[in-house]
Amino acid sequence: MALQPLNDRIIVRRSDPETRTASGIVIPDSAGEKPEQGEVIAVGPGKRNDKGEFIALAVRVGDRIIFGKYSGQTVKVDGSELLVIREEDVFAIVTH
Repeated sequence: MALQPLNDRIIVRRSDPETRTASGIVIPDSAGEKPEQGEVIAVGPGKRNDKGEFIALAVRVGDRIIFGKYSGQTVKVDGSELLVIREEDVFAIVTH
């Protein structure tokens, strides 16, 4: 199933949670938090301005982003857990 987000919404696949700390301690699945990073897998056409024209989003498919801890809505599609968020919930694009 393919998803096409509307307006300024973005579909994100969360990154895998960290399983070890920097010092090497193993974090059990029950104690780990959901990551606040992910990969953009789909973007909407953008938000409309006062003239009805779309303003394109700054993020693109394939970008790695950082977003708010409680941002968006989790949905399950074909057994995968995805997150639907608004562009305003994106804090940064991760560049290398």
